Amino acid sequence: MGEEKKGFFKRLVSGLTKTRDNIVSGMDSIFHGFSKIDDDFYEELEETLIMGDLGVRATMDIIEDLKVKVKEQHIKEPIECRQLVIDSIREQMDVGETAYEFENRQSVVFVIGVNGVGKTTTIGKLAGKLKAQNKKVILAAADTFRAAAGEQLREWSNRAGVEMIGGQEGADPASVVYDAVAAAKARRADVLLCDTAGRLHNKKNLMEELKKINRVIDREYPDAFRETLVVLDATTGQNALAQAKEFNEVTDITGIVLTKMDGTAKGGIAVAIQSELGIPVKYIGVGETIDDLQKFDSEEFVNALFYREEERP
Repeated sequence: MGEEKKGFFKRLVSGLTKTRDNIVSGMDSIFHGFSKIDDDFYEELEETLIMGDLGVRATMDIIEDLKVKVKEQHIKEPIECRQLVIDSIREQMDVGETAYEFENRQSVVFVIGVNGVGKTTTIGKLAGKLKAQNKKVILAAADTFRAAAGEQLREWSNRAGVEMIGGQEGADPASVVYDAVAAAKARRADVLLCDTAGRLHNKKNLMEELKKINRVIDREYPDAFRETLVVLDATTGQNALAQAKEFNEVTDITGIVLTKMDGTAKGGIAVAIQSELGIPVKYIGVGETIDDLQKFDSEEFVNALFYREEERP
């Protein structure tokens, strides 16, 4: 683990404190409180996981998985189930290497999200990360609806040292993307990052806008690899899941960015989103600086969530 990674892991551990108190203490009281594995045990465990924001589908999968393993391995003690549950969650969350294919291809990355979730900040951080890998990055300020979105993005583009196209309030998002694609081609950019609007209350408009932008890219930049990331605020829990579902109806989402993982008791939502939608959480954010956005690592997440200091592998 590099220094940056280590620092992030520490922040993740402390950021997940409330979630840990919420889920793990409940689970542990079940593992220690029951003397045998019976229906009551499974029922209590199920309730604790659902209350911990892991969602119904993920919880059912975890419980089913557990029942199979208990049978196969002739497990008698509830406490032995603890590790099995942790392993099950880790397996569910694993994103695999192909999740970040866009980094190695000439790509267009859409970043979508409603106001207030940290979308612009996420784009800025992502630009900085890619730039640090010596990628040539261009930002397209195609969220032209929100006043100050362009200015905010420009600040980030300056900080990250990448070029930004657009930023005029009220401009046509598709024409901003058109200009940005032209710039990306002319400068042989590796990644074109597009800040797109996130107006969910008017899904039809959003759908039309995204279709229009997609048509521009299909026509002007047909060989580009496409990635669509939705930024969600972890503190909103089930609401974040609902947003992800709605965005998924409007466009094909390829990944989730979960911000504000620090200080939320609802960190379990990461598991729920992946399970309910089959869309991987690809990045998580635990703070304000550029290092506070990192690729999601299921091993790290589960270790930070479940293991106390003395048990850390």
